[in-house]
Amino acid sequence: MTKSALQLARATYQPKLPEAMKGNVRVVAGAATQSAADHEAIAQLFPNTYGMPLIRLEAASNEETHSLNFNVGVILSGGQAPGGHNVISGLFDGIKRLNPQSRLYGFILGPGGLIDHQYMELTSDIIDEYRNTGGFDIIGSGRTKLESAEQFEKGYEILKELGIRALVIIGGDDSNTNACVLAEYYAAKNYGVQVIGCPKTIDGDLKNEMIETSFGFDTACKVYSEVIGNIQRDCNSARKYWHFIKLMGRSASHIALECALQVQPNICIISEEVEAKNMSLDDVVTFIAKAVAARAADGNNFGTVLIPEGLIEFIPAMKRLIAELNDFLAENAEEFSHIKKSHQRDYIISKLSHDNAVVYDSLPESVARQLTLDRDPHGNVQVSLIETETLLAEMVGVKLEGWKRAGEYNGKFATQHHFFGYEGRCAAPSNYDADYCYSLGYTAAFLIANGKTGYMSSVRNTTAPADQWISGGVPITMMMNMERRNGEMKPVIKKALVELDAAPFMTFAARREQWARNTEYVYPGPIQYFGPTQVCDQPTKTLQLEQQAKKSSL
Repeated sequence: MTKSALQLARATYQPKLPEAMKGNVRVVAGAATQSAADHEAIAQLFPNTYGMPLIRLEAASNEETHSLNFNVGVILSGGQAPGGHNVISGLFDGIKRLNPQSRLYGFILGPGGLIDHQYMELTSDIIDEYRNTGGFDIIGSGRTKLESAEQFEKGYEILKELGIRALVIIGGDDSNTNACVLAEYYAAKNYGVQVIGCPKTIDGDLKNEMIETSFGFDTACKVYSEVIGNIQRDCNSARKYWHFIKLMGRSASHIALECALQVQPNICIISEEVEAKNMSLDDVVTFIAKAVAARAADGNNFGTVLIPEGLIEFIPAMKRLIAELNDFLAENAEEFSHIKKSHQRDYIISKLSHDNAVVYDSLPESVARQLTLDRDPHGNVQVSLIETETLLAEMVGVKLEGWKRAGEYNGKFATQHHFFGYEGRCAAPSNYDADYCYSLGYTAAFLIANGKTGYMSSVRNTTAPADQWISGGVPITMMMNMERRNGEMKPVIKKALVELDAAPFMTFAARREQWARNTEYVYPGPIQYFGPTQVCDQPTKTLQLEQQAKKSSL
């Protein structure tokens, strides 16, 4: 296989580890935990894994040996995120250090590989090919949900056959919810199979006090910020286009906010703020149009607008409509599939409550149709298919034309549309993600060695040098609450939204009026892998601001 110069150079990079993980390690248990909400319901659903203590791994002076056969299985679940290969590399190195006879098996194409018994042994020669590389192509990923006893039993058959003691599931909030359900099932059955999760999602919405960030977020935001910076350089050169840029982030606006902090665009919409202010779609359009008009008054008929992909779901009226649509289509999918395409709009309107029918009827045909397209595996509308960037640009154009006719605007408004999603999911991981992911995998190995199950691997204090990072485990039940999915209440990991009273958003909010009127673009450039640490090893602006605020409050 032909490799690029970067691939060859990155293959030699040795990820950094927390100091405590370099020698003998001991487990220190903290206080018992409880779920994020709905304590009684979660405790009842997870009697064997609820209330477990937080775990911290510390350096130990005594020699600890683990002589048991230590076979482990690993699954990549859900969408790709930079650094997944390094989680597997860290896990491999960790279990081999604890017992050189240990084996690591990768299940092919996600959780479905476990159910279908499709796997491969990951040996040192395979692992070495994938260290510090992007993507999930070492074993592939998939979105099969692990939720039925039949699936769990099918998985157990192959785990028992291969002598696998533990299963590591690398995924986002839904995948780690599945990991927790699986851990509970195997614990209840006394099967002796441990399940450990690792926090993955570029969206950044899997985090809490113990999970500072999900892996891949750092790299993806740097990739997007580079391209946005390039567009802003072009924008400031040609001075004739407004660029509407949609960014990944269905359930939270972390990516849009982080990119805004890195590139200083003219406008960045934060979905959580739209919801908190009970803004309508027209309110959002008016907000953008006013900024466009203000810049035009200064002779600047160009600019950039960042839009989170999930914006539509955060507009309160749209959110209520989508919630009813999700429930209705979950219950009536068969009937809806037989309705002629030309009659689907009228059919939906006739089935909705009055207020939601009015909102649905007011939408452009293209948007209304996109709201009823195929659902994702969790029964939700696929908002990434809604061309929000085009919708907003068109609606802003209409509003500006009205203002022009009224003599309230005299600028020029030409647009370009972009959606940055897949471009960031499989990039070669930044030094931060390469180190963080390796430490997550290494930590998972020690959690397994110490008999833990139903935990997520945790590495904290990551704005400090890597040797000062803190490794441990957090019970997955600690992050859970009950939410409605496919018309039923289900236990799921609570998503972390952008907090409007937290340092990252407040820093952005304090400067956005200045950015909106002036041209103060920043051009981050491409990710740097070699060079001074202040260029190569910096974490996200979001994480730096959060940790600064945390330290100042102590």
